[in-house]
Amino acid sequence: MSKILYVEDEVFLAKIVKETLEKEGYVLRHVLDGNQALTAFQSFEPDICLLDVMLPNRNGFEIAVDIRKKSERIPILFLTAKDQTEDLLEGFQSGGNDYIKKPFSMEELMVRIENLIKLSKGNEGQNRGAGKSLLKEITLGESFVFYPQKLSLDHPSEKKTLSMKESQILEILCQNKNAIVERKSILMSVWNEDSYFNSRTLDVYIRKLRKHFAIDPSVQIITLKGVGYQFVG
Repeated sequence: MSKILYVEDEVFLAKIVKETLEKEGYVLRHVLDGNQALTAFQSFEPDICLLDVMLPNRNGFEIAVDIRKKSERIPILFLTAKDQTEDLLEGFQSGGNDYIKKPFSMEELMVRIENLIKLSKGNEGQNRGAGKSLLKEITLGESFVFYPQKLSLDHPSEKKTLSMKESQILEILCQNKNAIVERKSILMSVWNEDSYFNSRTLDVYIRKLRKHFAIDPSVQIITLKGVGYQFVG
């Protein structure tokens, strides 16, 4: 039985979503105010967070940053008005995994919730039961070690926990080290579509990965304009 933290200040919408999801067997805690979200997250320990973008006191992106400080693996789904879509690049930078536009159908919402929970549980299952695969490691450059199953990028100076999307993208690049990887190929592998918005989101994750590797100049993600990327390391 999956637990959902739902942060939404539109009372009528929240009532519909809450009642529908509870009828489907989810356990849901609804919070109206952004200031209450982190406290609810810590006490409720949800399996997924649904965050409206525009909220009183703290917006959904700020809440996502707070949640990511506590957990790197809890899925975060943003609920956004149509004219806020471009702002969602900031949302993915703050740690979001997916988004859905208002007004949305409950069927679509439930599909997105289940997909994110399955991805999250799948990674947990791999970490618990993968056995020798947990030892799978990829040495990068002079000093990095990437553990795809653990979503971990280790360096002598620090260890970073990657988001699921960061890890997926980096693993694709590692599997094709020194070769050209087409941009569309990454988009289809990670998002199953090459839409404009997903393409912009990929740019965000590439920038984040480059930032991780900045301390080791022997590791580079080279952009081949109009084609894709070449990973050197």
